[in-house]
Amino acid sequence: MSKLITAPNIVEPDGFYAELLALHDGRDRAESDAINARLVLILANHIGDRAVLSEAFEAAAASGATASGQQERS
Repeated sequence: MSKLITAPNIVEPDGFYAELLALHDGRDRAESDAINARLVLILANHIGDRAVLSEAFEAAAASGATASGQQERS
């Protein structure tokens, strides 16, 4: 069984981020949300390991709770 990699692991992360932003450029919220949903499903299929996917869900929920708390305090 694999473990979720949470340490930086993307080759050329700035280029990745720029490409991700460009993917959403000029689209409305509904289109961007739909792209994000498809992207999650495509990447989840690529990962395939349910244990790793469950770890990713937990990590995303935990970081979302932190981000929400920060936004409320601002």
